[in-house]
Amino acid sequence: MKKDKILVIGACGQIGVELTLALRKMYGGNNVVASDLREEHELLKGTGPYVSLDVMNKEMLHVLVIRHNITQVYLLAAILSATGEKNPLLAWHINMQSLLNVLDIAKEEGLDKIYWPSSIAVFGPNSPKETTPQHTIIEPTTIYGISKFAGERWCEYYHHRYGTDVRSLRYPGLISYKSAPGGGTTDYAVEIYHEALDEGHYKCFLSENTYLPMMYMPDAIRATIELMEADSARITVRSAYNLSGMSFSPKEIAGAIQQHIPAFTVSYEPDYRQDIANSWPQSIDDGEAAKDWGWQPQYDLPKMTEDMLKNLKEQKGMQ
Repeated sequence: MKKDKILVIGACGQIGVELTLALRKMYGGNNVVASDLREEHELLKGTGPYVSLDVMNKEMLHVLVIRHNITQVYLLAAILSATGEKNPLLAWHINMQSLLNVLDIAKEEGLDKIYWPSSIAVFGPNSPKETTPQHTIIEPTTIYGISKFAGERWCEYYHHRYGTDVRSLRYPGLISYKSAPGGGTTDYAVEIYHEALDEGHYKCFLSENTYLPMMYMPDAIRATIELMEADSARITVRSAYNLSGMSFSPKEIAGAIQQHIPAFTVSYEPDYRQDIANSWPQSIDDGEAAKDWGWQPQYDLPKMTEDMLKNLKEQKGMQ
């Protein structure tokens, strides 16, 4: 077991639950402190320490870091794209101030490593739509994207100015059977599996041919840990690495589900989230991540669909 002591902030969110469990497996349950504003997630109970924490309270956070001898922080707390558009100033405040609190404490306490997720939301309508490169036009049009882009600049600044070892990935849409999505534009790709099993029909809030970059959660967790475990000298991107798994449309994911549930149907009623989706890339070039620390995805759409349906059936007590 390694000697590091890790704090996961936002541990009860879509990424947080699975990442916390993976880190506890690697580092030992007692060496990974989970924290969130909400009640402890069922899957985390009994696996290691849990602390109720508001990341916006910098003093409380600082005390926690010192008291638990924290050496690494994973900051996952954020207001996501669709939710952020309903209250832009709140989204900006929470997404920015939480990061600045963590970066400042990391600088002051000399923490070993910080992880903070970025997103494909940093790209905007003027970015190349297909195989969007690592370095390109970045003009986000959502408050979530604006806050993530600003956050990338802060991460790079703290690394160059203070030597803070902060690392980041631009996540695509994430799909998981373990934890619920958190108000993002790509949430349809989780909901559609649940509705296929529960109702046999799904009403999709994006149009059928809206292609977006996506990733199955096991790949996202593995990418995060591989990035954080990589030797610091190999990390050449200190803003956030492009990350890719697969790209598909609602029509294609419906087709993949119909291979297993032939009677499944989908109707399309695009809402305000369609405009957000239209501003994002359709596919991502993650060559820098592959070159620097050997990133390779393991799941495609058919393999993910089979695994999602199998696990959701077990959860729901279906044959």
